[in-house]
Amino acid sequence: MSRIALIAGEGHLASAVAAALDEPLVYALEHLTPEVAAKPFRLERLIPFLDELTELGVTQAVFAGAIRRPRIEPGLFDPRTMAIVPRILMGMQSGDDAALRAVLDLFEEAGIHIVSVDEVLPELVPGEGVLTGEPSPRDQKDAARASEIVHGLGPLDVGQGAVVAQGLCLAVEALPGTQAMLEFARLHAGLKPDPKGAKGVLYKAPKPGQDRRIDLPTIGPDTVRQAADAGLGGIVWEAGSVILLDREESVRLAHDAGLFLWARA
Repeated sequence: MSRIALIAGEGHLASAVAAALDEPLVYALEHLTPEVAAKPFRLERLIPFLDELTELGVTQAVFAGAIRRPRIEPGLFDPRTMAIVPRILMGMQSGDDAALRAVLDLFEEAGIHIVSVDEVLPELVPGEGVLTGEPSPRDQKDAARASEIVHGLGPLDVGQGAVVAQGLCLAVEALPGTQAMLEFARLHAGLKPDPKGAKGVLYKAPKPGQDRRIDLPTIGPDTVRQAADAGLGGIVWEAGSVILLDREESVRLAHDAGLFLWARA
């Protein structure tokens, strides 16, 4: 019998995906604390882990949630995983995207097909349109500028988001994540040249060439609250490429806070 494995990361996405699947086998890297109950595994024993999945009849796997790079302990490698260490290390040296692709390739070589979150739950990825509020012409200019920044930084494997107000970049997303970026923007809101001008936007999009099977950008109610605290005018994302968790609650919170939510083509 064919089964699907959920490789759970941190955040709300993993629990949403788990609820949508039919009795998935749930696993997580040992250093992570996902919201869903998960059996831990270690990257240093990746080949035995893939063997276990195959023996359990797993033919598909979906990765859901934020995955932080683990601290590698050389003494824990088994001989077979040790043989593929050069591939993993080469990926890590090239950035997080390359490291993840190296791991995905190993799953595929073991006969386990990687399924993207938007294949499992297509309704989580909104198409083009404004969900609430109305971006002004100034907001649209800020969104266009933020899009240029995110796409420009993409090849450097820096992050998937930027905050732009009045044409100026207040913050970009880096390793600490979206919450840290929005907190930085909140602390530096006074840098906007016109206090009565455009409040600014948070923009999210995948990196150019990103493997869509894993690590699609995610926003949700927490993002809306943080954007409101940062004094922004709205949240914009690349239509069809960003996961929106708990759409009803996100829209309600944005409406109440006077923020717009816009899936931009």
